[in-house]
Amino acid sequence: MGAVELARQRLSGAPLEALAVAAYRIPTDTPESDGTLEWSATTLVTAQVRAGGASGFGYTYASRAAAMVIADTLAPAIEGREALDTAARWLDMVRAVRNIGRPGIASMAIAAVDTALWDLKAKALGVPLVLLLGAFRDAIPVYGSGGFTSYLRERLSEQLGAWADEGMRSVKMKVGRAPQDDPARVRAARRAIGDCQLFVDANGAYTRKQALAEAAAFAELGVTWFEEPVSSDDLEGLRLLRDQGPAGMAIAAGEYGHDGYYFRRMLEAGAVDVLQADATRCAGVTGFMEAAALCAAYGVPLSSHCAPSLHLPLMCAARPAVHLEYFHDHVRIEQMLFDGFVPARSGQMAPDRSRPGLGIELKAKDAERFRC
Repeated sequence: MGAVELARQRLSGAPLEALAVAAYRIPTDTPESDGTLEWSATTLVTAQVRAGGASGFGYTYASRAAAMVIADTLAPAIEGREALDTAARWLDMVRAVRNIGRPGIASMAIAAVDTALWDLKAKALGVPLVLLLGAFRDAIPVYGSGGFTSYLRERLSEQLGAWADEGMRSVKMKVGRAPQDDPARVRAARRAIGDCQLFVDANGAYTRKQALAEAAAFAELGVTWFEEPVSSDDLEGLRLLRDQGPAGMAIAAGEYGHDGYYFRRMLEAGAVDVLQADATRCAGVTGFMEAAALCAAYGVPLSSHCAPSLHLPLMCAARPAVHLEYFHDHVRIEQMLFDGFVPARSGQMAPDRSRPGLGIELKAKDAERFRC
């Protein structure tokens, strides 16, 4: 009897038990901002599932309202049903949130539970998640991401320069809050990172004409990636930037996608050179791999947004994947609160194949002081 049959025999008839849900509010190390938002804390919502003696862990970065959706809406929809049938349980949850709205908080709540179910399934089979999904590569390049608009130039240079020194081939900074200051900030970053590729992220702060002018100025400083130069809802504007922006500068967006329809519209519009997707927003492992399939179908590269521990196995399994975002806030949280966190080494992350499932577990005692 094979491993799958053994696992199904073990779990068949064993109902998926009640979900354990928690939310934690972790302060940032300093106040942070980008082109359109300011924040001083990040909320982590976790889900734990059990069935047949196995357990699974999943998480999302969202409002604590996502925890309420999990407890009140998702748990009743999947309790007592087969744990290994991840696709069916995902559809159960999508149907359950029909009347409260799929995009947004509901999709983030589904993400945490769907991830926990995949973690449970891989653990029941005794394999790392990357092998269950079908590994395409052993490791994925990462880019250091931070460079917040709230940083003084010294801090900006120090952070990005350190990532370049660690062997990362690309780093990203925020722009757009004070456009008049952006050229000087980008010049400071360029001096600090040498030949490393420089990415900028405006979080939709610019108008179309502003973005075109900024793109030309950034190109002179060697910027090769312009993320959300205009709102990601402005598909025509993104296409304009893609068509008329400097040669060699990729236009990227997609982090606010919550379902496959969003990603398909963006790809059909020819709006991006690189599509971003975030498994903590687009309904978990199942939703993210759907985004990867769409990228493969349209011939567009895929880059993951934030949550490096979750995206590591997914990006090593997704054929169109090009790099993973090593986001300062989430690296700090996951390094502090996740047992099994894999740090970047020489500009890459590689899954720990000795650990089954997602490869991480919440350090519950360490996290307790942040519970909200």
